[in-house]
This record gives sequence, C-alpha cells and structure tokens, in this order.
Amino acid sequence: MNWLNNFVKPKLMAIRSKLIKKENLWTKCPSCQQMIFKKELKENLFVCDNCNYHLNMPVENRLDHIYGEKKYEEIKVEKVIDDPLKFKDKIKYSERLIKARKQLNVNDSIKVVKGNINGLKLVTAAMDFRFMGGSMGMQVGEGIVKATEEAKKNKCSLLIIATSGGARMQEGILALMQMPRTIAAIENFKELNLPYVVLFTNPTTGGVSASFTMIGDILIAEPGALIGFAGPRVIKKTVNQDLPENFQKSEFLLEHGMIDLIIDRKEFKNKLYTILNYLTTKN
Repeated sequence: MNWLNNFVKPKLMAIRSKLIKKENLWTKCPSCQQMIFKKELKENLFVCDNCNYHLNMPVENRLDHIYGEKKYEEIKVEKVIDDPLKFKDKIKYSERLIKARKQLNVNDSIKVVKGNINGLKLVTAAMDFRFMGGSMGMQVGEGIVKATEEAKKNKCSLLIIATSGGARMQEGILALMQMPRTIAAIENFKELNLPYVVLFTNPTTGGVSASFTMIGDILIAEPGALIGFAGPRVIKKTVNQDLPENFQKSEFLLEHGMIDLIIDRKEFKNKLYTILNYLTTKN
C-alpha cells in the first residue's frame, strides 16, 4: 500500500498534470472540430483559420482591437442592488454572482468605455457572454443608460456590442423592465442625430434582441451569429411547423432585410470607422 501511495500515485498525478497543461494550450473549433493553438487563435482575433468560424471573443480583446491596446477609458457604471428578489434555485442568486465575479474579475455582463478610432470619438457598451450567459439584469440596463448619457455628453457616436441569452430570470420583472428603459435611453440619445451602431455577435437572443439592439441606425452582425428572440426548438414547438434551415443566422436575416451588414471580425474596425466617418461628416 505504501508503495502504491508513495510511488505509483505521484507518478500518475504528474502525468495527468502534464496532459492537462497541454490541453490548456489548445482549443477545438465548435464548427469544424479543428484543434487550434490558443496563442494563434488570439492573434487571429478568435476566428478559426480553417473554417472562419467566429468563436466567442473576450470583451477586453475586442475593445483592444477596436481602440488599440488599452487605449480607452472605462466608464464607471453605478452599482445596482444585488439579488433584489432574494432568488434561489439550486443555489442562491447572490452566490452565483459572487462565483461569476470571482472567476472573471468583472462586476457584471457589461462594460462601458470611451476612446477614439482614428480620431473619431466613440462610446462603446460591450456585453460579456461569459458572465451568466450575458443575461440582461438591472446592471446591464444601468450600463446601457450610462453609455447613452456619456455619448450624449461627449456628442459622439455610440456602439453597442451585443451578446446575450436574454433577460436574467433571477431578477424577474425588474430584468424585463430594462427593455423599455434601455429603449427610452436610446431614443433620448437619438435626439442629437448622432450614429447609433449595433454589432450582433453569437448569440444575441431574448429581451436583448427584442429591445435596444434592434433600433440601431446601422445593424451589423458577425458571420454565423445566432440572432432571435426564442430559440429554434422553442419556436418549432410553438408553431408546430418545420422552419427554414438556419433561419436565425445572420446570413438569413441579411437576406430578408433584418440587418444591414455582415462584417468579418478582422475587417470590423476599418469598416466601422468608414461608416462613422461618413455619418458624422454628413451630419
């Protein structure tokens, strides 16, 4: 027994540790199953170089790509009340928040920043799918309102990068109320006739897709992004009919006039600048 504990077990643990470290260096493309070296994936803006599938891109990397590395200023969003309904399912909502915040080192699923791209001032509100599926609660609503106020104050364009599974169920009606609240904030910003651009990333669903994102002046999506209110299976069961293939993908929505553009992630910054420069100059 001592031989097993003192010699064999440590050897096996050492081998297991090496295998885990090697696995952490690679990731698998969800589309083509290609193994991608994580360093190369980051350099390629989290796009698979084999099939061009756009993987989830961390908010920090996305903002660095748009503004330049750390060349933006984060705008403080006032903190809202945690767990207003004292919600509990398998675990308490307050515990879920603590776990997510500790894991990601962020307060919630939205980050608001300001800076400029090629000399044009821009305020951006970016949603983070890693934080509870990018769900929209009171903090997200507060972030969108803050972004509109900051853009209005600086008299500059507003960009929202959307990704979400919908309203945050743990906040109930308080989460649903963020839909009209954010729309009102956007409409207030639009009084200045400044550009409001929305980028749909994969996925953008639920109350987020059905509120402030769909009233943008220019609606842009990444290739293959899932965009819709309810999921395909839920809709199929509701209408009890076979639905068109990929009917909620960005390509289908572009074909049917629901969005304006599909832009590859590598080209997004330059094309965003072209759009904003044209609209602000014309304005």
